[in-house]
Amino acid sequence: MSANSKSSLKKLLKTTLQLAVTALALYLVLKKTDIAKLSGFIRNANPWYLLLSFIFFNISKLFNAVRLNRFFKAIGIELSAIYNIKLYYLGMFYNLFLPGGIGGDGYKIYLLQKNHGMKMINVFHAVLWDRICGVFALFFLSVIMLLPSGFAVKFPMLLPWAWAALVAIYPVAFLINKFFYRQFIGLFTITALESLLVQIAQVISAYFILAALSHHTNTIDYLEIFLVSSFATILPLTIGGAGAREVTFFYMLGAMQLEISAGVALSLIFFVISALSSLAGVLLRIRHEKSSAEAQ
Repeated sequence: MSANSKSSLKKLLKTTLQLAVTALALYLVLKKTDIAKLSGFIRNANPWYLLLSFIFFNISKLFNAVRLNRFFKAIGIELSAIYNIKLYYLGMFYNLFLPGGIGGDGYKIYLLQKNHGMKMINVFHAVLWDRICGVFALFFLSVIMLLPSGFAVKFPMLLPWAWAALVAIYPVAFLINKFFYRQFIGLFTITALESLLVQIAQVISAYFILAALSHHTNTIDYLEIFLVSSFATILPLTIGGAGAREVTFFYMLGAMQLEISAGVALSLIFFVISALSSLAGVLLRIRHEKSSAEAQ
């Protein structure tokens, strides 16, 4: 079997596995969820609040694209703001609609090192550190949201760990930046702030979905679970995080004895908003690929 055949088979197997895990996760959640109530939540959702959710989701992505472009500039890749946003959305599309293949990050790494004469490892580190910055911000905001939530009341043993984490998160991030990604140390403060803005905009997006569902009780608990569920979507085990987020909502809401259908509806709608936003990537794809070699 040739190397290309082996690579294609590997991609096919990865895609099949992701589809299977996604389908299984959604099946297990929907099997135990009140489908009539879930359908009612989604069917009666306020479209204006959903529009606001869509807007804030894309605001979060614009913040993310700006942050990533700072890291590109730090390694000598000069991209215009518009070109960078196109590239970012194309990466979103690849991540969501072309699972098992090169993926959005892989495509950006390949394209930029090819067209800008950069070493692939340098572009890889820029993309990887961008991801790590996002995880630190997600962790930090998750801990902040934990403190006033019902989880802090039901599980008070978490509080000392939460306060310790708040104190330690960014000093640890700074040390990792300094010793392993020194080329980006001058950007630490501004990109840390942008990373928080990314997560805050996504939380606002989730809040407007709850508002659209006319669900106004235990809001902080739902938003805390939303943040925690974002960790479950980081690993590429499912298609675009679908299934992983729903499973997280199902079990965490169950532990808190809260309305599960509203949480699953929030998760499903958020996935749809993400998918619709990602379509901008394919709409820009042809023009992007024709002009990529000419960028800057």
